[in-house]
Amino acid sequence: MTQRGTNGLPERRLTGVVILHGFTANLESVRELFAPLGRFDLKIDAPLLRGHGASSPDELRGVTWPEWLEDAERSLDALTGSDGTAVVIGHSMGALLALQLAARRPELVDSLVLATPPIRLTSPLGPGRPLNCIAPLISHVVDRWDMEAKFADPANAIMPKQYEWAPTRTILSMFDLLHDTTRIMHRVRVPTQILHCRSESIVLPESADILLRSLATPPEKKSIVWFEKTDHQIFCDCERQAAVEAAVRFVASRVHQQSVNP
Repeated sequence: MTQRGTNGLPERRLTGVVILHGFTANLESVRELFAPLGRFDLKIDAPLLRGHGASSPDELRGVTWPEWLEDAERSLDALTGSDGTAVVIGHSMGALLALQLAARRPELVDSLVLATPPIRLTSPLGPGRPLNCIAPLISHVVDRWDMEAKFADPANAIMPKQYEWAPTRTILSMFDLLHDTTRIMHRVRVPTQILHCRSESIVLPESADILLRSLATPPEKKSIVWFEKTDHQIFCDCERQAAVEAAVRFVASRVHQQSVNP
């Protein structure tokens, strides 16, 4: 017999994992997660976000963050069906989308793994940074922006091919996503693990602490796992095995939690 909640609808159970890649990246940046997560009796989906994974960054022109959120939400809906929930793992911009899903569709999100969430960027042009106010002006004179992938230890890293530049207006849309996510992240209440780097080139380490304080998740159900060496591509750089293992342990804990609280 199907168990039903107090609202008369089928009680939801953990059924899958959604994995969301970052801005200008593709599925290669999160591929190390696939095999280890495959040992669980869970469905896995990793959507390629609109404009990504093509032969040219020109495919990003005209793409806006609500379209990336739509891609992520479609994956979540397909994975959870009528009675499921999912752990959502997001890297960088994917972490922002994961927070959006948890705030907007809390009934479908079991928990979150947020890898290097870009709440505060190292770039002074980013939201919450001193030169953010001039970023829209720059878009009128600079059409594209170089996006160099950096690794703490290139000799010991997987080097995923990703876009080397992005249209400036698309970057501004990503900034809008960041701004909107900081506005609503206090609505997130699900168990959350943050994976963050102490010294990287894209995101300031204070991002993790800002996010931890902002979430409405109970203190005992939210945590930060710090990495000392890796750069921003945490699932590809020199500490990728430890990062993957941390994410997999978290998913295992969610599976176990469900088994003891059916």
